[in-house]
Amino acid sequence: MDPAHGGSDTGARGETEVEKDVVLQIARSVRAGLERRGYRVILTRNDDSNPSYDDRAAVANAFRDVIFVSLHVASTGADGTVRTYYTQFSAPVVPAPGGTAADAKSLNPAPPRLLQWDQAQRPFLDASHRLADLIQGELAQAFTGSPAAATAVPVRVLRSVTSPAVAIEISSVSMPTPSVLTASAGPLTDAIALATEALRPSSSQGSR
Repeated sequence: MDPAHGGSDTGARGETEVEKDVVLQIARSVRAGLERRGYRVILTRNDDSNPSYDDRAAVANAFRDVIFVSLHVASTGADGTVRTYYTQFSAPVVPAPGGTAADAKSLNPAPPRLLQWDQAQRPFLDASHRLADLIQGELAQAFTGSPAAATAVPVRVLRSVTSPAVAIEISSVSMPTPSVLTASAGPLTDAIALATEALRPSSSQGSR
């Protein structure tokens, strides 16, 4: 779980809240909710630090059978809506040397070789797209006005992650009642858990 921004990078600013603080509160709540369901949750930051994109990715890449979720709060958008994104590359996916096209489409592709660090997400794009759509489908039911499907955009923090990876953005930091933002942790927890269970092959359902 990746609370965006931190340190001198405050992210979006509202009248009373800043993004870096809100996403950390939400991430801690989501972690507690997922842990009650039996998941192990690691935060890329648990204080007011600002790890680099590569450092955040390295936290996820140190484990197997993981998903990576980066949390954000928008400065715009209709209040009370949520959007899920998966990353987009400008060039087509090219299998790494020694890999195959099937590897690139698998939910558990072979470890990529000779890929640049900021291209490591390439073999996982299909899995990330599916995860993002699964999460967004759940969030659309919980947050009225949210889109039904996820969106592909260039998200730098996702590019170096070697597992299914998505970003979730809540609107907006200018909401007059900041507690509404932190209250989104419950529906976010449910959406992430349900999507994770749907993404995984049945053989891995027993170990989280």
